[in-house]
Amino acid sequence: MSNPESETWSLDSSVQETVEIHGRTFHQLSLQKGSMQAPIDASERDRLEFDHQMFQMVFDNRLIFPPIPNPRKILDCGYGSGAWAVATAEEYPDAEVIGIDITPHMRPEEMPPNLWLQVDDLNEPFTFQNNEFDLVHSQRVVTGINKDRWPSYVRDCTRVLKPGGWLQFVELYYIIQSDNGTITEKHAVRQLTDLYSDALENTKDLRAPLRMEALMKDAGLIDLGTRIVQLPLNPWPNSRLSSFTVAPVYARDKSIGERFGPSVRQALSGYVLLPFTETMCMSVEEVQVLVAQARRDTQEKSLKPYMSLYVTIGRKPNS
Repeated sequence: MSNPESETWSLDSSVQETVEIHGRTFHQLSLQKGSMQAPIDASERDRLEFDHQMFQMVFDNRLIFPPIPNPRKILDCGYGSGAWAVATAEEYPDAEVIGIDITPHMRPEEMPPNLWLQVDDLNEPFTFQNNEFDLVHSQRVVTGINKDRWPSYVRDCTRVLKPGGWLQFVELYYIIQSDNGTITEKHAVRQLTDLYSDALENTKDLRAPLRMEALMKDAGLIDLGTRIVQLPLNPWPNSRLSSFTVAPVYARDKSIGERFGPSVRQALSGYVLLPFTETMCMSVEEVQVLVAQARRDTQEKSLKPYMSLYVTIGRKPNS
């Protein structure tokens, strides 16, 4: 198995630099390039690891959804904490797994021997050769990919796929909704998500998950498919939400709400801090008050709050 590290560049000081803002650690280069405004500290790494375990519950422990019985080379775009890449490398020990992300700060200290994590900016054209990978996996990059980059990003992912290879996108729709329509403009959680959408309007496309199939079709992919999963933010479910199983899973969906809700409530302050203070000109105190109120809303069972998770796949034609 070849070593992909021979094809990449060593980390220079600019990639390693971080900055402390209001008690959280951010990646200096990501902020300068406008790629990502989420924290990269130990708290965020632990939260992403926790989310991976929760997603495995949602997906019935499936890491790869398309029918790929024996993948030989896999690309993970936006590896974050490295949780998916590590699990995939362990499940497919004969495969070469490569992960890319703009920040190296949350990568695990120990990795399987068939996994290589590299630093690269997903907003820049890919440097990989054509027809390299059996699977390209992209997960939760909607707040990192620039608004006008999406069509070329999907084309880049398609270009590096082998003929017959698969593209797999897993993205959250970052708007908190209500299963019974009771969240209104009076609720802090609606105000927060509306402000977040407004703050990122000129730079990011939070609605990209909703049009992922169209982007894949435009890139030339076939055999397209999308599944949408409601992720409850507290244990309110009394009916089956998951589309990844046919069995009644009310108790499991309640358990997902018990797990995913605290993760979202933890993430709120870190994700909205910079957009709200720098773009929306709010004070830190105003942000803290709104976040606290929104957190209380997400704990209210009668509101039935949830976020939507979009899983979209597509195959590159054989010729």
